[in-house]
Amino acid sequence: MKFLDQAKIFVKSGDGGAGAVSFRREKHIEFGGPDGGDGGRGGDVIVECVDNLNTLIDYRYQQHFKAAKGHHGQGRNCTGGKGDDVVLKVPVGTQILAEDKDTVLADLTRAGTRIVLMRGGDGGFGNLHYKTSTNQAPRRGDVGWPGQEQWIWLKLKMIADAGLVGLPNAGKSTFLAAVTRARPKIADYPFTTLHPNLGVVYLSGDEFVLADIPGLIEGAHEGAGIGDRFLGHIERCRVLLHLIDGTAEDVAESYRIVRGELAAYGGGLDGKPEVVALNKCDSIVAEEIRDKLAALEQACGHKVFPLSGVAGIGLKEILGELFAHIRAAKDAEPGIVAASAALGTGKRGNEGFYRRMKDAEASEFDHGTYGPDGEWIWFDAEEDEDDGDEQSDH
Repeated sequence: MKFLDQAKIFVKSGDGGAGAVSFRREKHIEFGGPDGGDGGRGGDVIVECVDNLNTLIDYRYQQHFKAAKGHHGQGRNCTGGKGDDVVLKVPVGTQILAEDKDTVLADLTRAGTRIVLMRGGDGGFGNLHYKTSTNQAPRRGDVGWPGQEQWIWLKLKMIADAGLVGLPNAGKSTFLAAVTRARPKIADYPFTTLHPNLGVVYLSGDEFVLADIPGLIEGAHEGAGIGDRFLGHIERCRVLLHLIDGTAEDVAESYRIVRGELAAYGGGLDGKPEVVALNKCDSIVAEEIRDKLAALEQACGHKVFPLSGVAGIGLKEILGELFAHIRAAKDAEPGIVAASAALGTGKRGNEGFYRRMKDAEASEFDHGTYGPDGEWIWFDAEEDEDDGDEQSDH
């Protein structure tokens, strides 16, 4: 299914039906009089939030939605029927914006929520309504009130507890595939990820939703690369996981580029709790890992976690840190809907993956490096740094 996260559509509620001008005329009935009924109300424009959608692609091929008009009134005091409503079904996390794209009309974060976006026009009065003691034969029947109409924007912002950010090819999709059952496209070229992906992480009986977005490059807020339009999908996240490519020459500069784009975008992203990890540590030696960890810690001002999404090393510690931030945010703001509750119960993560990597600890980075197949190769602690080529398999 093609992913679409924003669409502009035209909506119109139904016009009210006209009131009838009618008089009662029946054989053998001595007294007649007005009996024109009122017109029916026009149909409403209703937006319904459902949990079985994750894209706005339905609004790519149809942009005009109009509710039915109310039925006209009839004689014998018959009131016209209400016009049929038009129901727009949208995914969880959809915002409804006015045409200016700044005014938020509604924010739908829970499945099953239904709102009346536009009310149909009221029906006109029939001549029975105007009957009085001094006007016993009124010939006035009103037309119905017109419905409302306007252009609106539908903008999808995925609901996730944690979000992945980083430069292209930082290993975000690999990390998502390692800790969840999501299967994003993974390849050795920039911008492999073209749209956001969600996965459910299972950790010690608890679960949280992790979002992966396309990579950012310098100037993304000005439209460079894919731009920053997908950053809206992590605005609702409680914590961000910033992955840095460990094979990059200047990891501190990689960190500053992404932080600069988050600050330029706004939306409070630069103020969210952040966990920083040096990824692809299976491709560099232990001494280089130590140097780059120190450079990153100096750039960000807090602890940086070593990580290898391919080899599966350091994942459990990272997930534990993310979950600690998520739990703290939930305790501080219990009114905010949890992503797992909004999206429903997801599939559990691959627990076998954690069992295979349970012996990997962050402290090991001080004593060795990873081999090409993810195995840990120990350094002899008593050897000089110049003799670092002699390694023994553990």
